[in-house]
Amino acid sequence: MIVDPKPQVAQPQAPPTRALETFFYDNKIVRDFGIATIFWGIAGMLVGILAAFQLAQPDVNMHTSFTTFGRIRPLHTNAVIFAFVGNGIFMGVYYSLQRLCKTPMYSKKLSKLHFWGWQLIILSALISLPMGFTTSKEYAELEWPIDIAITLVWVVFGWNMFGTIAQRRERHLYVGIWFYIATFITVAVLHIVNSMAVPVSFMKSYSAYAGVQDALVQWWYGHNAVAFFLTTPYLGLMYYFLPKAAGRPVYSYRLSIIHFWSLIFIYIWAGPHHLLYTSLPDWAQSLGVAFSVMLLAPSWGGMINGLLTLRGAWDKVREEPVLKFLVVAITAYGMATFEGPMLSLKNVNAIAHFTDWIVAHVHVGALGWNGFLTFAMLYWLWPRLYRTPLYSKKLANTHFLIGTIGILFYALPMYWAGFTQGLMWKQFNAEGMLQYPNFLETVLQIVPMYYLRGIGGVLYLSGVFLMLYNLVKTARAGSLLADEKAQAPALLPATEDPHADAGHWHRWIERRPVQMAVWATVAIGIGGAVEMIPTFLIKSNVPTIASVKPYTSLELQGRDIYIKEGCSNCHTQMVRPFRSETERYGEYSKAGEFVYDRPFLWGSKRTGPDLHRVGAKYPHSWHYNHMLDPTSMSPGSIMPPYPWLFENDIDYSTLPKKIRVLQGLGTPYPAGYDKQAVADARRQADGIVQELKKEQIEVKSDKEIVALIAYLQRLGTDIKVKPEQAAASAQ
Repeated sequence: MIVDPKPQVAQPQAPPTRALETFFYDNKIVRDFGIATIFWGIAGMLVGILAAFQLAQPDVNMHTSFTTFGRIRPLHTNAVIFAFVGNGIFMGVYYSLQRLCKTPMYSKKLSKLHFWGWQLIILSALISLPMGFTTSKEYAELEWPIDIAITLVWVVFGWNMFGTIAQRRERHLYVGIWFYIATFITVAVLHIVNSMAVPVSFMKSYSAYAGVQDALVQWWYGHNAVAFFLTTPYLGLMYYFLPKAAGRPVYSYRLSIIHFWSLIFIYIWAGPHHLLYTSLPDWAQSLGVAFSVMLLAPSWGGMINGLLTLRGAWDKVREEPVLKFLVVAITAYGMATFEGPMLSLKNVNAIAHFTDWIVAHVHVGALGWNGFLTFAMLYWLWPRLYRTPLYSKKLANTHFLIGTIGILFYALPMYWAGFTQGLMWKQFNAEGMLQYPNFLETVLQIVPMYYLRGIGGVLYLSGVFLMLYNLVKTARAGSLLADEKAQAPALLPATEDPHADAGHWHRWIERRPVQMAVWATVAIGIGGAVEMIPTFLIKSNVPTIASVKPYTSLELQGRDIYIKEGCSNCHTQMVRPFRSETERYGEYSKAGEFVYDRPFLWGSKRTGPDLHRVGAKYPHSWHYNHMLDPTSMSPGSIMPPYPWLFENDIDYSTLPKKIRVLQGLGTPYPAGYDKQAVADARRQADGIVQELKKEQIEVKSDKEIVALIAYLQRLGTDIKVKPEQAAASAQ
């Protein structure tokens, strides 16, 4: 008998041969989102340039209520984040998802509904924000009807995306799709939780959370809106378009796995670093710092994975404008994600927070990472959508150069302004007194930086106009390939495919989109739950102060006017426990002082002084004259006047409903107070008018300025302040 020395090894069974199926990619929806990206990008950047010059020259506010900095600043942020970047995300996702799944989008009707629904939401923001309809929450200013519309349109996007994934002809889910799935889930969770509010009227609501709890939820949302709207979807797009443009595979598959899971798990914890040295409990602040520092590792893992994908292709980078934009975009991502953890360190945050340093940091990411990666996608997509070469590489390279110079002209002056502010605010002289007790001194020092920042914005936008011309000429030279023919074999059911789970250990999850979605939800849910549940349930996190009472009905009206005018975009209401701040403003802020603040108004930047202790520091006449002509009280002020407050009547029509809503949320107004709230407000207004008469100021008691004065005079007066601390507040 002859024995075979080589035992037979069972060979894996090859999958059965499958016939090719013909289908058509939908390029029209990609083109539509691309056009919207360019249109809203130009619109949002124009508003941003207007806002930049308003800080340098108050007359640029144009003396109308619709165009003041306080109202158009949130218009700018919403336009560039949700209109420009949002449409850019959808453009890239709709193009790449079809090709990664080897299938057309699940439903053209859902694609169109998503497109037009999103544009209508942006249009509603364009109308409502200048009219003063705002929640005042950073990146979440839109009122409750628009929030509901956002939720519905987001569901349409998810339905279309998961439907496309379900009908795919490619079993493997590429890394870009992981980021798309995490983006959809996390943005939905963030938006719904942060937008919880009780409506008062069609465009007015009160937050379901108050004070410290509202601040924690808002910055859990605010930081992760940056993470999961401005970062994770763009990382998914980077993982698709960078290898395509470079003609090389992603550097490391293993690194992409580590990058994805560590990023989405760690990012969600970092929100409290926006609230360091505030009234947020110390343990929550410390968690935010710890996870912010850890965030550097996965963030730089993604940057390294991107840049090393270009190994061997650097000669091509010198020639191709698309790759130039991508390289700078990824580098800007690396810079921003290094600076973020650094700014979360308490000793750095003590200097940087509330200054223009943060503005510079944010715009390195926005202009460099989001802007340049969007431009790269547009330059790469347009020749393919229109089946013709790009009209002019020279113009694209010029755009790259002008845009890069624009970023430098924007960021460097803002860094300089931020360093100047942070150091001047804290400077003491040899006698132990504040070197610059008048806050306005610190503002006037940085006005030249605001002009330079505006010039940087003009340069950056000039490059966008060059791109617009280049892409229009490209489109005219070709014709849109609306339905692009493709072929691929059908996907075998997992039970019939012997290779369904073969290969790397991670295949068991990345080939199952529902499983991927579930585990991504778990990853992002842990951090939010750990930080928020104790803050809500453990009373010692927000100690009660017996002297803190709800706002009177007139003060409540004044607070809503303050919110409507966007005052919190320039003024904080949070005195931090630093000697420099207690000397300048008064006693530091306590958590229990904000229990009736819906929404919280701690602010994120001090273009003007902090106002938490401004109550009772000045006579009514000071506030009256300051709102009518800021320079009459503060010569050289860059604050615009608010003459309409002296003409507009206080709207008492919804006041009883406001009281009932707040009672339902736990504010201890007496039973039946809603029926006497208007009369109460009128009595307090009459008292303010009588005080103003003593100083030869005549004003009717039903004007908005009276309610605003009532609110400002209440701020910070619920607790006793030491007399020696009272003199320096809000210079």
